[in-house]
Amino acid sequence: MTAVVSTERATTCGSEGNVQRLSCDDGVISVQTAVYQRGNAVTCVKLRPGAMPLRPCTQAGTVDVLKKRCDGKTECELNINVFHTSDPCYGITTYLDVNYTCIHSIHLVACEGSFAQLQCDQGQVISVTCAHYGRSDQTTCVYQRPLNQIQDISCSSPTPQVADSCNGQNSCTITVNNSVFGDPCVGTYKYLKVAYTCNYPGTSLLP
Repeated sequence: MTAVVSTERATTCGSEGNVQRLSCDDGVISVQTAVYQRGNAVTCVKLRPGAMPLRPCTQAGTVDVLKKRCDGKTECELNINVFHTSDPCYGITTYLDVNYTCIHSIHLVACEGSFAQLQCDQGQVISVTCAHYGRSDQTTCVYQRPLNQIQDISCSSPTPQVADSCNGQNSCTITVNNSVFGDPCVGTYKYLKVAYTCNYPGTSLLP
């Protein structure tokens, strides 16, 4: 079974501009529960002007949003205003309460023009949890590269091709270039970052 490194909880009060951050020092995020609510009279108690008395209230669909944005990543930030599509708790300060686990994963980086080799022990198969192609820093894959090829650090994009090619395989080799992944930033020297787990067939990423 996949090893759970730790179980974490993050609570963010629902005032304007509040950002919730989930992170795993070792492993990738797997959201277990997520509730945008006013569930008690203690957490984030602050009534807005003209507020009505405290009462239980919950917004549906919160966990689905969190899982889509954060599962499989080592860190994830979002402004909780994304949940203000409706207000189940009008006049009351709400909060976002998330429970998540950090699942041990294997990480690799392959520079553009090279190959990414994913490998599991005998009898296990690959399950890709996160794959991004592009550039998000000025320290990875920079050897003998001119500055103009590493300046753009905001062009990394998720790539389903790795999961499509490798999931369920014992080993997998991916060519890292624009013909496979497209070109999210023309003129920038890119790299592929992958996180994956090795599981026995029939087991799940989730604990």
